[in-house]
Amino acid sequence: MALLLKEFSLDPRASPVERPLRPLSDEKLKAFLDRALAAGSGLAGAHAIHELWMRGEISLNIERDLAALWKKAADSIPEWLPMRYVERLADIYDISSRFTASGGGKSNIYLVLLDYSDSRDDAQGLYVGMSKYSPAQRFDQHKAGIRAAGSVLRRGLEVLTGPTLHLQFIKRSEAARVEEQLAEVLSAEGFFVQGGH
Repeated sequence: MALLLKEFSLDPRASPVERPLRPLSDEKLKAFLDRALAAGSGLAGAHAIHELWMRGEISLNIERDLAALWKKAADSIPEWLPMRYVERLADIYDISSRFTASGGGKSNIYLVLLDYSDSRDDAQGLYVGMSKYSPAQRFDQHKAGIRAAGSVLRRGLEVLTGPTLHLQFIKRSEAARVEEQLAEVLSAEGFFVQGGH
């Protein structure tokens, strides 16, 4: 894996927002993914799949690649890579990146993917929240019924960690502002949004 990461100067601490594999051609990116799968590298595979996703790769291919990565490298996949195909993930990253906040706090902004396949034409929705807990911990609390939003309790599929990595450990006052404004902008951009208050 170290050779695979070094070959393309992939910093193991690189954020998905940085898109470290962006300079690769489509052909080289797919070859990189194949080598990552062969090596069982969850991190390298995650960056490759993420880059394909951001380039608009069709959902069938993303689902296939995700399944292969989870089968070969489940224990080394970073938490920021979604477990299933998310419509308009590139737009979610773009919108979230418009928000900034200074560090030095204990609050975290998080997004949860919601499933509305039983009641809406647009099957996916988003929940926007803030918490002093990590996004994963807060999601688990919602699912356990602890101060749970009904939409997350009943329809929450997973936390979308990547788009809000830069909005962790911020001041509570800023988190409250970002939570509300992020929900408003996502809604204005056509997403079905819950939370954000």
